[in-house]
Amino acid sequence: MYKIDFLAWRNLTRLGCLFIILLVYACKEKNAADNGDYSPEFLKIKNKVENIWKTGDIKGGLVYLDSAFLRIPSPTSNDRFRRYAFHYVYYAKTIHKQDSALIYSDSLVAEAAKMPNSRQYSMNVAEASFSRGDALFELQQFSDAYQSYYQGYLMGKNYVNMAALSDYTYRMGMIMYKQRKYNLAVKYFKDSYAQNVRDKQEVNRGFVGFYRRQELLDNIGLSFRHNNQDDSALVYFNKALVEITTNTPLYPERKQHMDMARGVVYGNMAEVYIQNGENAKAEELLKKSIAINLRGDYDNRDAQLTEVKLGQLYLKQRKDEELVKLLADLKAQLDTIKNPDAEADYNRLMSGYYANKSNLRLALSHLQLYNLQKDSITKANNLILETNVGQQLSNYEKQHEIDTLSTHNKLQLIYIYAVTIVAVLTAIIMFLVYRNWKRSKKDVLTVNLLNQQINEQNHVLENALNELNNSSKEKDRILRTVAHDLRNPIGGIASLTAMMAEDEYTDDQKELINLVKETSVNSLELINEILEATNLSSVPLNLERVDINSLVNNSVELLRFKAAEKNQQILLEPLDKPMDLLISREKIWRVISNLISNAIKFSPTGETISVKLTEDGHQVVISVRDNGIGIPETLKDQVFNMFTSAQRTGTEGEKSFGLGLSICRQIMEKHKGKIWFQSNEQQGTTFFISLPYFKSRDFK
Repeated sequence: MYKIDFLAWRNLTRLGCLFIILLVYACKEKNAADNGDYSPEFLKIKNKVENIWKTGDIKGGLVYLDSAFLRIPSPTSNDRFRRYAFHYVYYAKTIHKQDSALIYSDSLVAEAAKMPNSRQYSMNVAEASFSRGDALFELQQFSDAYQSYYQGYLMGKNYVNMAALSDYTYRMGMIMYKQRKYNLAVKYFKDSYAQNVRDKQEVNRGFVGFYRRQELLDNIGLSFRHNNQDDSALVYFNKALVEITTNTPLYPERKQHMDMARGVVYGNMAEVYIQNGENAKAEELLKKSIAINLRGDYDNRDAQLTEVKLGQLYLKQRKDEELVKLLADLKAQLDTIKNPDAEADYNRLMSGYYANKSNLRLALSHLQLYNLQKDSITKANNLILETNVGQQLSNYEKQHEIDTLSTHNKLQLIYIYAVTIVAVLTAIIMFLVYRNWKRSKKDVLTVNLLNQQINEQNHVLENALNELNNSSKEKDRILRTVAHDLRNPIGGIASLTAMMAEDEYTDDQKELINLVKETSVNSLELINEILEATNLSSVPLNLERVDINSLVNNSVELLRFKAAEKNQQILLEPLDKPMDLLISREKIWRVISNLISNAIKFSPTGETISVKLTEDGHQVVISVRDNGIGIPETLKDQVFNMFTSAQRTGTEGEKSFGLGLSICRQIMEKHKGKIWFQSNEQQGTTFFISLPYFKSRDFK
């Protein structure tokens, strides 16, 4: 049977005393760079739970988490993972129900496998594996615990995750420490420290990374002390203090944790001085440590263990008065804060005190209590000492290599099968190609002849298309020439008749003059539209940034007077915010004005015309709705044609040449936009145009 080092065991228990508080910060810093993996709803819940936990209400934070989580519409894998992590901490570190903690650690493992990216996958699988290993370790299922630790190690190794490697070597150092293999413990703790420093992730650049580093330095010092290397122990204790002092200004809000860490190091340093007989230094350090950690909300359990060390020093120096007072204070503390190790040592010190007072009955009574309290701890510790973790990890490594080799062999076999299948298929394809080539050899001349005929037909069609394009261009040229030559004389006729209308004539003569004038003006308007329609395709757009709200409003305001002549009202519903589009101001104004003019023309007196702007995806849609005569089904396919037969007079006899909508369509096509309509006869018509958010290069 191995003899357990109870002092080493107590110090190791002390190393995890601040786990819950630090985990809150670890979760926050570990995921600071990965908030994109959390849903926005869960981030708010997570922050509130962390704030509740800081107050010490662990159970209340968990209740809030469960109720609020149900209201998240689509939780991510990371949301579910962190929820299980909170539950794991509660059961493993708060109420110490390791069976329940193990269930949640299994859920963590299952959820970690669903992580969408490799970095988050490696981090979460490592965290889940270490959590599961810790729960199994507390349940004394050491072989399974070591296997889970090894899974976490593989994540660090395979994904070059220094945080996972640091966590693994930290745990191996703790196990070696428990097994009193202090040289190995020193090696693992140093490796963990180096990996922590090399880690570039957020978790080891922040407070938690620093806190782990100072703890590792303290652990190295503890291992050296138990190995009777006092000088090395003091070097690392002092390094831990320097680490704490250096980082204290960086985290002013964490003063409590800085003080607690400093108090723990003071207590451990004191043991070195006790071993060297420097009792005065030891007593001073022990008192400083107790004064720090005996305060409310500090590490009271570490203070109790440090009081035991001071009591042992008093007992050794026969300072009975100081010892009695110290033990009385310790007893009162143990009635409030349970600490089995400190309670056992309390009875050991009481036994020594009564032995010094020659009260053997009370000395024996307290010694029996001490032995009884230590039996269960000794039994559990012996199980740890009897496990050969090195051999088990070596077995896991060999099994992993075998599994890797087996997987590699399976892949090679699959590759061989694949190559064989490809070779067979290639041979079959080559045979089919050869057979088809022989069969098609006779058809080569026929195919060539057909190709020649097709090429000749293509050439004829190409010539016909060129002639058609030339004919269309010649038609446009003749049309422009005729329109241009007619514009001046007809314009002169319009001006002359306008002047004649001002002179005195008989009513019949004035009627004839006005008829000529009106006909001349209509003809001039038709000629202008013909010129615009034939010039649109050749004239480049003059693009500029235009506020579409302002442009439509300007068009509406100019046409309100025309609508007022028929006692009509124009209602405008602009966009709810300014919107600049890259368009030709003049051309788009022409389109909008034409649509509104048509709505006025084909709506009865007293009706309302609605103009509305909306955003639809990456485009602005403008609609013009009237309650007029509508468009018959027989004319709907012709309204956008040039010189269409679909033109009709307005509700009060207004002329229509049938060119306006054709011009509008050409303008919209040059803007990469669209124009369309919805209409029911006698129920009104709604015209729509859409203008996309284009940049100038889109029009080249």
